[in-house]
Amino acid sequence: MPSLRSLRSLRSLRSLLARYAWWPLPVCLLAGLLGGGAHAVLAERRYEASGQVLVSGPDREAAIGYAQAYGRLATDGAVLTTAHTDAGVPVARLRERVRAVTSPDAPLIEITGTAPSGTDAARAANAVARAVAAYANDAADRTGAELSLVTPASPHATPVSPSPLVSLATGACTGAILGCLALLTRGPRPRPAGRPSSGVPSQSEAAEAAGAREAARAG
Repeated sequence: MPSLRSLRSLRSLRSLLARYAWWPLPVCLLAGLLGGGAHAVLAERRYEASGQVLVSGPDREAAIGYAQAYGRLATDGAVLTTAHTDAGVPVARLRERVRAVTSPDAPLIEITGTAPSGTDAARAANAVARAVAAYANDAADRTGAELSLVTPASPHATPVSPSPLVSLATGACTGAILGCLALLTRGPRPRPAGRPSSGVPSQSEAAEAAGAREAARAG
């Protein structure tokens, strides 16, 4: 059997929660901030490093065209099979770690590596850049296009993800949404019980009493 003190404490807590009916909102907001902070601290760090490959061709338009073509081949199996030994990871993992971007206005291929460390990210990007350059240069006698690594990728000390500010903002927004949903699902706040009578009859009660007196006189 619960003690009298515990029952009183439970009643007091219930009364406090009923008085501050909006409590789910700050609680969920705080929980979201804590979750966002935990994600920023515990999530795996991701680093990026980018290098650039220059394409030289018979003319500028041809060089840009070859850059577009070899940019698509940079993440192809033939190039990655050559690059994965230099990158130190299997072909499937290397395909996940690198991406190539080209420009319609310049004969350049930008190869970006992503990894849990800045050194591994730069290693992956440079391995693919050298491999695609070697692949293209083997056919230079037929195509007239030559590739060279003009800007090697260098490691960065700062990760690109997770971002502490983004994690906190995401957690706060999620908590605020959940708090609002909790308030909506609770429905309207019940009306407080009527106050005890002060001994002074209300206007309707007075009218009823006057009507009863008039009826008694008429009778």
